[in-house]
Amino acid sequence: MHRHFDDELQSLKEQILRMGGLAEEQVQGALRALVERDSDLARKIIENDRQVNTLDVAIDEDCLRLLALQQPTARDLRFITTAMKISTELERISDLSENICERAIELNEEPQLKPYIDIPRMANWALKMVKDALDAFVNHDAELARKVCRDDDFVDDLTHQLFRELMSFMVENPQTITRAIRITFIAKYLERIADHATNVAELVVYLVEGKIIRHTHG
Repeated sequence: MHRHFDDELQSLKEQILRMGGLAEEQVQGALRALVERDSDLARKIIENDRQVNTLDVAIDEDCLRLLALQQPTARDLRFITTAMKISTELERISDLSENICERAIELNEEPQLKPYIDIPRMANWALKMVKDALDAFVNHDAELARKVCRDDDFVDDLTHQLFRELMSFMVENPQTITRAIRITFIAKYLERIADHATNVAELVVYLVEGKIIRHTHG
């Protein structure tokens, strides 16, 4: 019986990793759709969000079933409750990728305001945070998880830098306001993706150490 339970926990971990991989692909695809001005790809990414939603529901159902039937304790209980919360964070990352695609489709209907330099940097850093958070989850690595929490500051700094630049565009030429605001939204979506990666990392610390570091990163 215990062997069967261990197998189910391993299966749950694999589902989380699969969902994480899909969420990463969504972010990468959304960035490509924006930078390459590819509205067809953006629509495909929006459609693909359904796969992530389906997996999120399946993980929740599996977690609830394991809680009800196995009545786990201690570390196994932390693992299952953490898996449920991580799947929610990953689902929101995919939702934000969908939001990026919606703004990209709108931006593609007008001339490009400026070369995308900071946005790809933000996206790649946020993606690295997501990947590192998932690696920390797989390897029960609390130190790597704490590094993810610290890395969030870089995305915040880039966001503020980009906002200042876009504000100057809007002040100098009111015709750029709509495009600048849409790019601002995209920057905020990427900042939120980094925030969700941080949330995953905080959950990993709880999983490994039983310590809640939300709002403290201690």
